[in-house]
Amino acid sequence: MFISNAYAQTATAGSGLDSIMGLLPIILMFVILYFLMIRPQMKRAKEHRALVESLAKGDEIIVASGILGKVTAVKDQYITVEVGNIDGKAVEIMIQKIAVQNVLPKGTIKAL
Repeated sequence: MFISNAYAQTATAGSGLDSIMGLLPIILMFVILYFLMIRPQMKRAKEHRALVESLAKGDEIIVASGILGKVTAVKDQYITVEVGNIDGKAVEIMIQKIAVQNVLPKGTIKAL
């Protein structure tokens, strides 16, 4: 009397297109994420790897901590960097190659 009868809906012929359209926003989000975040990061990593592999004696570099210096020796994973002079003696530090942030043009550091 007060409550009406509830009838089940009849099953419609669902197509595969409806399920693909439901996943389309998620797929689109991953495509945008790839082109805006993942791909540029991979490109920067590849450029940094090439920079680290091309280090040679005499290069003037900036280390990730901000130290400027001139490369005096290159080994497999480490480089020796001259960072200054004290009483005519060179002050050298040994750092990992991956800590190199940038290679400067020759002649940039004149105090060494």
